[in-house]
Amino acid sequence: MKSLVIIPTYNESENILKIIEAILRQKIDGLDVLVIDDNSPDGTGGIVEEIAGPQSRVKLIKRPTKSGLGTAYVRGFKYALEHGYDRVIEMDADFSHDPAELSNLLKASQTYDIVLGSRYIHGVNVVNWPLSRLILSMGASLYTKLVTGLPVKDCTSGFKCFRREVLQNLNLDQVQSDGYSFQIELNFKAWKKGFTLGEVPIIFIDRRAGTSKMSRKIVWEAVWMVWKLKFMSLFGKI
Repeated sequence: MKSLVIIPTYNESENILKIIEAILRQKIDGLDVLVIDDNSPDGTGGIVEEIAGPQSRVKLIKRPTKSGLGTAYVRGFKYALEHGYDRVIEMDADFSHDPAELSNLLKASQTYDIVLGSRYIHGVNVVNWPLSRLILSMGASLYTKLVTGLPVKDCTSGFKCFRREVLQNLNLDQVQSDGYSFQIELNFKAWKKGFTLGEVPIIFIDRRAGTSKMSRKIVWEAVWMVWKLKFMSLFGKI
């Protein structure tokens, strides 16, 4: 089985080489890493370029401008489909997602079409977040569940594994959202198409280095996206 970990980056020079090394140390057969860098001013792309290549387990796509998390993942999904990967994993560069959990996500993908690394399936497993950020994250998941009915506890998780078939059946060119709402949109559309969602517990640890990309715009986009998805579903547009 071929699997691809996709890592979007913007100014992650302090983390990127370490996270790649940690992923490759897992010794998972057939696992490659794709970094999608948005022309980071701190040289993140250049660091990856030194180790990436056609014969390497590390791949790099360099984009000319900062274009957002959602479009980066869509670009990565298309790459994965074009190159015959069976499993596709979303992962952050900042060690908030533990590479040691990759094997658990892949194992669970034998049962579920989408596997979420869940911070809230067994209580609250978040380390070093301020209370305001935790309330925002938990509130977003609860709000999403109430509006859309998604049958998971961590609707906005960004550590997740897709079976190839899920991405093949989603119209990736119609995915326009970013951040929180990007995760919600893909989960909801896949669920409405009959794909199964499962969760495995993870411990989420706030980034070791660099700065968070969270913004007020991302939050408000998620607030409106759940209603857009709800109405699209009601009118048969998904």
